[in-house]
Amino acid sequence: MAEQSESPVESIMEKISEKIHHHESSSSDPESDSDKKPDPSESMKAKIWRLFGREKPVHHVLGGGKPADVFLWRNKKVSAGVLGFATAIWVLFELIEYHLLTLVCHILILSVALLFLWSNAHTFINKSPPCIPEVHLPEKLVLQVASALRVEINSAFASLRSIAAGKDLKKFLMVIAGLWVLSIVGTWCHFLTLFYICFVLLHTVPVLYEKYEDKVDPLAEKAMFEIKKQYAVFDAKVLSKIPVASLKAKRV
Repeated sequence: MAEQSESPVESIMEKISEKIHHHESSSSDPESDSDKKPDPSESMKAKIWRLFGREKPVHHVLGGGKPADVFLWRNKKVSAGVLGFATAIWVLFELIEYHLLTLVCHILILSVALLFLWSNAHTFINKSPPCIPEVHLPEKLVLQVASALRVEINSAFASLRSIAAGKDLKKFLMVIAGLWVLSIVGTWCHFLTLFYICFVLLHTVPVLYEKYEDKVDPLAEKAMFEIKKQYAVFDAKVLSKIPVASLKAKRV
């Protein structure tokens, strides 16, 4: 009789303990539920189209480091100083029509004259002459710059060679169009002015794009879709009729 009276109680206690264990297991493992149910915000972020197909922030696209900090105005004093120096150089050579050799000679004359006067003025002001530091270019730095330039120039030559070989008609037309536009722009202004315009654009466009990228990317997506659409029409009507394959077969 005792065993029969205790059996319903034991069964009830077992059910209660199972419910408690089930609740604890479900509450102690929230990561499993989150793994099963993907976050909708993350899926929306993954579907957002970015300009030029980038997957990294603008800072990483620009190479990171100090140059990217300058272009994105991470330090406003340094960026303003660099842009102001470039503006001063442009004003000297373009507006005032100062020549580079004349400017270098005038700077050297002024520097040598000031150092000479200061070195010989110690007899009048009873002070020791200043120690003029030795200025020299480190060999390691020069070799690194030369090596980097060599790699970039060789890469450009290799790209031009592959394009001129007729392997990619699309790139060939893009290069021809880009060089043609650049030649037209070159007739409008001097090289220094063009370089200064590009320098100013590097200091304004990336920081504005980083600030308004959520508004720019949808517009860029629509523009890229329209460009691809027009290119597909041009390819079907013009490029597909060019006998590129037959020319390659004859070469082989």
